[in-house]
Amino acid sequence: MDVADRVDEADLAAARAQLGRPPRGVRAVAHRCPCGLPDVLETAPRLPDGTPFPTLFYLTCPKAASAIGTLESSGLMKRMQARLAEDPELAEAYRAAHEDYLDRRDRAAGEEGMEPLPRDMQSAGGMPGRVKCLHALVAHELAAPGVNPFGREALDALPRWWTDGPCVETDPE
Repeated sequence: MDVADRVDEADLAAARAQLGRPPRGVRAVAHRCPCGLPDVLETAPRLPDGTPFPTLFYLTCPKAASAIGTLESSGLMKRMQARLAEDPELAEAYRAAHEDYLDRRDRAAGEEGMEPLPRDMQSAGGMPGRVKCLHALVAHELAAPGVNPFGREALDALPRWWTDGPCVETDPE
């Protein structure tokens, strides 16, 4: 597994507080916020009941999610989409990010002893042809730095959401 680290009970408690519900299908912490809490979880490609869960990298930090929502409402995705249609190199990098996501999802399925999801099933954030969800693209870029060009661009446009402390209080047990 080439993610940050395995998940422990403290991570699950933090994710529960961040999401307001128990997280599902968690495999690992894919990225940690500078405050130390998980902000991206890697999830199994299928939930325990076998239901497909195509979101491999799940952004959990509510501060980051809110800041990304502000970017989405600013029209950034429309501008990205327009550039995708005009710039063949960018389109190729975005397609490569899509392939990376699918490869990682397939690898996770194999590690979990699960049937991989169909390769034509969505990957994340509209890849490879659309820009649909910056949350998913940023989560991918945090989990796999340097892979997702639009995730990187959105991440670079975000404020430093962690500077005023953790997004949730966790029990210091």
